[in-house]
Amino acid sequence: MYAIKTYNKISAVGLDLLDRTKYTVSDTAEEPVGAIVRSAALHEEKFAPTLLAIARAGAGTNNIPTDRCSEEGIVVFNTPGANANAVKELVLAGLFLSSRKIVPAIEWAKTLKGNGDAVGKMVEKGKSAFAGPEIKGKTLGVIGLGAIGVLVANAALELGMKVYGYDPYLSLHNAWNLSREVQHAAEMKEIFEKCDYITLHIPLNANTKGFINAAAFASMKDGVRILNFARDGLVNSNDMLAALASGKVGAYVVDFPTDEMIGADGVVCIPHLGASTPESEDNCAVMAAEELMDYIENGNIKNSVNLPDVSMPRGADVRICVVHRNIPNMLTSITSVLAKDNVNIENMLNKSKGEYAYTVLDVNKCDVDAVKAHISAVEGIIRVRII
Repeated sequence: MYAIKTYNKISAVGLDLLDRTKYTVSDTAEEPVGAIVRSAALHEEKFAPTLLAIARAGAGTNNIPTDRCSEEGIVVFNTPGANANAVKELVLAGLFLSSRKIVPAIEWAKTLKGNGDAVGKMVEKGKSAFAGPEIKGKTLGVIGLGAIGVLVANAALELGMKVYGYDPYLSLHNAWNLSREVQHAAEMKEIFEKCDYITLHIPLNANTKGFINAAAFASMKDGVRILNFARDGLVNSNDMLAALASGKVGAYVVDFPTDEMIGADGVVCIPHLGASTPESEDNCAVMAAEELMDYIENGNIKNSVNLPDVSMPRGADVRICVVHRNIPNMLTSITSVLAKDNVNIENMLNKSKGEYAYTVLDVNKCDVDAVKAHISAVEGIIRVRII
């Protein structure tokens, strides 16, 4: 039986895919082979030696120590695209919230309670304070054209906006899904200079932290509206508050509230609701469960953030799965071990990702314990599994 540990409440739609004749699912599993997590922080977690993989039911993996997982031979999966529609819909709501001053207008309307028949006249007298522009005909810049960014760009076109997209790492899959009407921005500066609205859909890392800052604002249109449904660290908070105070930024809608942003003029703080829909939670749980099952049972990797995607149909009785460092002569070393053990390779696939690599070999028969020990002894090998 394979034990799966859950760190958060995971949708039953996904967990039900785990065949209970093969899997046990619990939040107290002591020797799990797989784990499913949503937002729980795992950086201080000590992982059991049995743990083969962690599936994040969502896109971001900031709550998982991916570098440590790589060193321990633990595959970290995410579920790109599973919550994309949910986030897209909230981003569209953010467009309207940034333009029409809807949130302060609602809060003001609450203050009219108790004025009886006078409320109608008070509304007509005070509503002009909350006027704002329509989005039709305006220009939206989408920074990051992943699953969410593509959906947002396409939807904004349908709403009558002109759309510019920037993503130097645009995948072929996402390129096929992106409308040809989206204008390609060769540089991020082009987004800053041309767009009335800018929405962020990129990961937070050392290169992107605080990149929306005073220097970026200086290149933007006056009154630009910024939407951040990606990560709060992408925006320099002090610079944003200064830009709002000066009028350089007309509004900032963020799905990651911070103490300095809550209650600030021009800021709409949403409490991280991007993926908070039952449909999204179901989609993420299903994808996470499928990723774990395929890796545990077949050694296939899809949607890993720390190891390369490797998928190969089973072509023999025994499959050898090797996580190793991406250094010269690794394949030669592995195949030499198999040759010495008189093991014939029927099929093999190897891919690398940064400092790490993954090799899958199908063989007809072998002395499992001996082969595992011999490959494990090779310098640069991190983990060997035979299934």
